[in-house]
Amino acid sequence: MSNIRITKQFSFETGHALYGYDGKCKNVHGHSYKLSVTVIGKPIENRNDVKFGMVIDFSDLKKIVKEEIVDQFDHATVFNETTPHIELANELKNRGHDVILVDYQPTSENMVIDFSQRIMRRLPAGIKLFSLKLQETESSFAEWFASDNIDTVAS
Repeated sequence: MSNIRITKQFSFETGHALYGYDGKCKNVHGHSYKLSVTVIGKPIENRNDVKFGMVIDFSDLKKIVKEEIVDQFDHATVFNETTPHIELANELKNRGHDVILVDYQPTSENMVIDFSQRIMRRLPAGIKLFSLKLQETESSFAEWFASDNIDTVAS
């Protein structure tokens, strides 16, 4: 049976700031992110399986991505926990805002790496993460491909 790739797309709104950056993105701002998640596997061949012919049920993939990314990041603000933004983060938290502290600069590049790890942990046996595309604006995006990350995927 052939390997098949399937893709599901997601949207969420997230704020962030890039501490130490020399442009406008040093200020707290937000994006309407679009995330495309592509997995690869063989369609189920067992005719008695309710998911016969599917690589993975789109609703199962949706559940994983919503729980690991969308539900956490949507309408939250992301800050690097090792920068002075921690003071702002704590103030926002104390005022009831959703804040996510990460151990990286919250660029699209680093976020897509984080998202790949979150998703890979949850995929069922036989299903592999093939790629992610995190679109920050209409014309700017970061992509992660398993084939580019053989060492980190195998770990």
